[in-house]
This record gives sequence, structure tokens and C-alpha cells, in this order.
Amino acid sequence: MRGLVGRTLEPGEALLLQPCKQVHTFGMAYPIDVLFCARDGEVLHVLRRMKPRRVGRVVWRAGFAIELNAGAAEQVQVGDRVAIGPTI
Repeated sequence: MRGLVGRTLEPGEALLLQPCKQVHTFGMAYPIDVLFCARDGEVLHVLRRMKPRRVGRVVWRAGFAIELNAGAAEQVQVGDRVAIGPTI
């Protein structure tokens, strides 16, 4: 339920939220990018540079969301696919 509230990401890191259909940035001190994805990894919606103290829309088909540092999802488009695997 907390996501990145009170936390920071290192460059190249992301936070996977599963299940997740909506995010907010209350309590955040910096903007973030958010990818909402179907269970098969298809990107359904992208929030770019979501400012603090905001509520994103509900993405009903989303199986998970990925929170990233602002600008990290600059090249990601709806319809792209993401793969989640073990960290090294």
C-alpha cells in the first residue's frame, strides 16, 4: 500500500506493485513514472513525471504497476511488453 512513499530508487531500479490498478503520490517528494501492465506484461497505460500529491486514474485491466524514477519510462509506449525476471 505504500509504494515509494518515504523511499527512493537508485538509477536503474524500479518498484513492482502487484496487484495494482491505481497509484497516488501523496507523501512523495519527487515525480515518478508509472507503467500499468496487464498480467502478460502488455503496457496498458503510462504516467509520465507524475507529480507529488496526485492520484492517477484507475486502470481496470492492470495486473501490476511499475514505479520508476521520472524520465526512466520516456521510451515506453502503450502496447509495449515488459518482462519481469529475477534480479541479479
